[in-house]
Amino acid sequence: MTHGESALKSLSDSERLDWLQLARSENVGPVTFRKLLRHFGSAGKALAALPDMARRGGASRSPRICSKGDAERELERAATFGCRMIGLSEPVYPAALRAAESAPALLTVRGHIDVLSRPAVAIVGSRNASVVGCKIARNLAAGVAGAGYATVSGLARGIDAAAHEATVETGTIAVMAGGLDRPYPPQNIELLEAICENGQSAAISEMPFGWEPRARDFPRRNRIIAGVGLGLVVVEAARKSGSLISARIAGELGRLVFAVPGSPLDPRARGTNDLIRDGAILTAEPDDLLEALAPLTGKDARFNQPMPSLEEEAVPAIDAKPSEEIRTHIATALGPAPAAVDDLVRHTGLPPSEVYMVLLELDLAGRLTRHPGGSVSLLPPIGN
Repeated sequence: MTHGESALKSLSDSERLDWLQLARSENVGPVTFRKLLRHFGSAGKALAALPDMARRGGASRSPRICSKGDAERELERAATFGCRMIGLSEPVYPAALRAAESAPALLTVRGHIDVLSRPAVAIVGSRNASVVGCKIARNLAAGVAGAGYATVSGLARGIDAAAHEATVETGTIAVMAGGLDRPYPPQNIELLEAICENGQSAAISEMPFGWEPRARDFPRRNRIIAGVGLGLVVVEAARKSGSLISARIAGELGRLVFAVPGSPLDPRARGTNDLIRDGAILTAEPDDLLEALAPLTGKDARFNQPMPSLEEEAVPAIDAKPSEEIRTHIATALGPAPAAVDDLVRHTGLPPSEVYMVLLELDLAGRLTRHPGGSVSLLPPIGN
């Protein structure tokens, strides 16, 4: 057993409740959640510190903190629907997704949870897919399933549905943009039920029960699709397709990006042809995927050596809180343009621990924006 495997552990009931309260509190996104847990060592301690940290960051009011009662009701509702909520420090959490800094703190799972432990391939594409495109998606999905991979997609019409349909019996993961009790689109509810009831597949979401998916929730869903898979395949996509967002995220996460070529006369092929031009792996059959993925499976430490538990990664708390002078110095150094945190440390000449603490305070005050690659930028104080 590796150190990483021994460090991963299941959450107790009280820890899961604390995690849910922290994750559902205002201004606590996935990256902030992870940093708070590393700094304080537990979600309970982080919850107690939120109001004071937000005040020091310049918030004009206390942040909304999820109550224990609300968290208990969400957990009870999940259980009523036959769902389970898992934290990213737990062994059942998808290992490849855990390696992404933006991984959700908690996932709600309905169906066969063991499918999350298998290496996966994401298959996405046009909702208005062609007959040929759907056939290719089914063929690719069945091919990787035959080699032991699970498939992952977003349950949308067209390519997503074709990939799920081909692998319901062997293992597929449907990632939802809303709560698991708010499936979308309505015409795929029957497919969702088949996925959840089959015994080999599952549906997952980071959103709370009752959450109706909105347009801005789908890019969030796409980052989970890209994060769960070792590689992502785009079968058909127009130039402004959401599938291209998934492909970009997959590339940022260091995943392999594949694209199926198509006719230059078909608008649904323009996005995939552009991906190939820009360096995506041209894909026509399952062997193209399996050959490229083979070096990752069982060998890539990012995906196959689980990260230590967040509690074991906790850093010592700073004895003295950063002074107002230090906070002003860091805030002045930031602006609306994204800046790398390492550059900020070098520019200010301050200890990294103090810079990270002030960034957390600004984040909890709603004054910080986090960008891909770990860069940050500053928003004006709330109320200005």
